[in-house]
Amino acid sequence: MSIESELSITRMTEHDLLEVVEIEETSGLSRWGWAAYYAELQGNNSHLMLVARVAGAQRSAENLAGYIVARLGADELHINNVAVREAYRRRGIGRELLNSILAEGKRSGVPIAFLELRAGNDAALALYEECGFRVTARRSKYYSEPVEDALVMIVQLKREA
Repeated sequence: MSIESELSITRMTEHDLLEVVEIEETSGLSRWGWAAYYAELQGNNSHLMLVARVAGAQRSAENLAGYIVARLGADELHINNVAVREAYRRRGIGRELLNSILAEGKRSGVPIAFLELRAGNDAALALYEECGFRVTARRSKYYSEPVEDALVMIVQLKREA
């Protein structure tokens, strides 16, 4: 069930970082940690750090449903991290975050977006393929804890008018 009408996607702020790190830690992503996200917020790509909130979600220690972090550089959009809190998965939030960041890439005029994901992450692979990404390479033993290959995926972006 999609919850698009109840979802708001906004720029990440310093106040979101504790929850972002919590979601990161429970999602099996490579660890960035608070300091790395904070440093990224101070840089030129802070507009590519988004969070998703669900309207009506209980205002408690868990305010965020998910987040996405990307960078622009060398004529490409690199999607670094995408994660959705377990309680909100399979409800369209990851897709909405991804669509929002790809729209930013289009507005910036870069021709492609790419990302890496764990080779065994079938759910993420299916989502990215549905959004137009295609596997272009495999990086052996790219991830640690646990050691796993990475799939490199790319999608062509068409500039928005």
